[in-house]
Amino acid sequence: MGKVAEKLAAKSPAFQRARLKSLPYSLAQSKQLEKYYQTLTDFDFIAAKINHSEFGVQPLIDDYDLIDDPELFNHPEYNQEKVKALKLIQGALLLSAHILQQDTKQLAGQLWGRMQHFAMPEIQAMLEVAKQRKVSPWLRPLTPSLTPPGGRLLRTFKGHSDSVEAVAVTTDGKKVISGSYDNTLKLWSLETGEIIATFTGESSLRCCAVAPDGVTIVAGEESGRVHFLRLEGMA
Repeated sequence: MGKVAEKLAAKSPAFQRARLKSLPYSLAQSKQLEKYYQTLTDFDFIAAKINHSEFGVQPLIDDYDLIDDPELFNHPEYNQEKVKALKLIQGALLLSAHILQQDTKQLAGQLWGRMQHFAMPEIQAMLEVAKQRKVSPWLRPLTPSLTPPGGRLLRTFKGHSDSVEAVAVTTDGKKVISGSYDNTLKLWSLETGEIIATFTGESSLRCCAVAPDGVTIVAGEESGRVHFLRLEGMA
């Protein structure tokens, strides 16, 4: 158990929740950027937030967006190299989100598999702590065998129970629609990876598109049926 975990364990559940929820925001808002960098490269903080029952990986991913506040760009503590390190960690968490949502014990392995070739001291220190914190047997990748952050792949969504046959993106670029052989059409948030709504047909959903009005979805079933759905009306 690391220092962050030890300190949190000695506090009340209410304090733990408030600390994990608000610390990055408080540090960014008060322009304590060095402490902000330290917090979001601290494996113990990352693991504590991911493993807390009220948070998980997405709220942690959102913490890294705080550094993009335009008011911070000209601050003396704004360090481009450290910002780059944070963005790489955020990218690794985005790529690993669909796995960590199922099993948070994969955190260390996911970070090692995606980030070990980055020579930045903050990243290497984080990985070293991750290795030290593992008390049960685990498979530590000896090479960067998983897709690293910064490439073409941004995120993977998991929710269909059969092959995906069609995908469309809404006109605002914030949502994705997918049709599958599992007879469902799903609406996803690109920002969080969460399923917003699901429509179930009588047969596989083979095609889908968003109409020019930006709110109408057209989807075709293998049976020959064509469905017209409104984004806000999917359930």
